[in-house]
Amino acid sequence: MEIELTKSNYEGEVMKSSVPVLVDFWAGWCGPCQMLMPTIAEIAEEYAGKIKVCKVNVDREGEIAAQNAIVSIPTVILFVNGKPAERIVGAHAIDDYMDVIDKYI
Repeated sequence: MEIELTKSNYEGEVMKSSVPVLVDFWAGWCGPCQMLMPTIAEIAEEYAGKIKVCKVNVDREGEIAAQNAIVSIPTVILFVNGKPAERIVGAHAIDDYMDVIDKYI
């Protein structure tokens, strides 16, 4: 399951999480973001119970995007203990994301 992040739940879901959190920064008009959606959904299913998978719509939550220095999308950041541990910019193969996640679980 993917969690939609907003200003009101960001700190609790990401900064205070006891498990790693994969955050997908995306927008509805972004073609590569749309291509990445099934990959992110598959990761959420594959790693259920081991990590959290969250999404940030950068058009609606610009403050969160700015806070994380998002300059191009899609950008996926893996947070560990509330801190960014890895950042992947652009749409990649699922194995690239899994390799990053596997280092931290």
